[in-house]
Amino acid sequence: MARLDDYCDWLRAHGGSHEGLSFAVDCSDGSAGILAARLFPTAVLLNATPDGTFPHHSPNPLKAEAREQLAALVRERQLDCGVIFDGDADRAMFVDEAGAFIQPDYLIPILAETFRDDPSLPTSPTVIHDVRTSRAAIERLRADGFTPVMGKVGHAFAKVLLRETGAICGGELAGHYYFRDFVYCDSGELAALRILSAFAAAKRKGQRVSAFMAPLLTRYANSGEVNFEVPDKPAAIARVLAVAKTLASETGRSEIDGYRLEYAEGWISVRQSNTEPLLRLIVECDSRARMENWLSALSERM
Repeated sequence: MARLDDYCDWLRAHGGSHEGLSFAVDCSDGSAGILAARLFPTAVLLNATPDGTFPHHSPNPLKAEAREQLAALVRERQLDCGVIFDGDADRAMFVDEAGAFIQPDYLIPILAETFRDDPSLPTSPTVIHDVRTSRAAIERLRADGFTPVMGKVGHAFAKVLLRETGAICGGELAGHYYFRDFVYCDSGELAALRILSAFAAAKRKGQRVSAFMAPLLTRYANSGEVNFEVPDKPAAIARVLAVAKTLASETGRSEIDGYRLEYAEGWISVRQSNTEPLLRLIVECDSRARMENWLSALSERM
């Protein structure tokens, strides 16, 4: 118990203050329940008794149905936001005061900004992100004086990239967030504490979470990750790339993890899942109409 107390003390010391913020924490019947009362003493706790049968909802917060209970509670209690952990608490995700989901990659620059006053920061400190990250998040990192570095999807790759680049922190669309000072590993609890501290600071300035996030969330239209079950993934990727040539003039590409194709008007990512028999597609554009048009054209070729 003493070691657990020491660990919680360390997290609180490095997590910033969320004083004045009203929020709920959904532990998803997982291991977050072991620490939640210590780390978030003022929060409304949901599903905080660990139970490996996960009786209340899926332990994967990327599934919309897993967030419904939290979103409803936030609206009912008129809270500022909600946090939901996955089953093993290495991922943290958020909903705003209306219960609307905040796609995790948009929070990478918010997390990075919580380190701004760190005296150990070098000039233009590095922040890592994966190939699925919104252009809005990448542009915000650059505007705030950080150096974004793109890497492969998956915590096994991210931890290595964080160490290789000496990055201060980083994140992924899946809700993993990584920290130099957490042995170059991911921590859902530390991410939650630091992001809550950013939301609390915004509230003190009179901004609700939705307004605070709006400049990032509304800059481009993003499809989110769309999954396809296809019998022949390489053939499907070839068809997608053929259609992509007709969309606009390509300005750049990355092939470190599938394909991320850049255009003045937006970008697309198509890649094979590392863990499931799926092909994953993301489209982001400068308008919703263009995004929906590109997504339709690409999806038809899957």
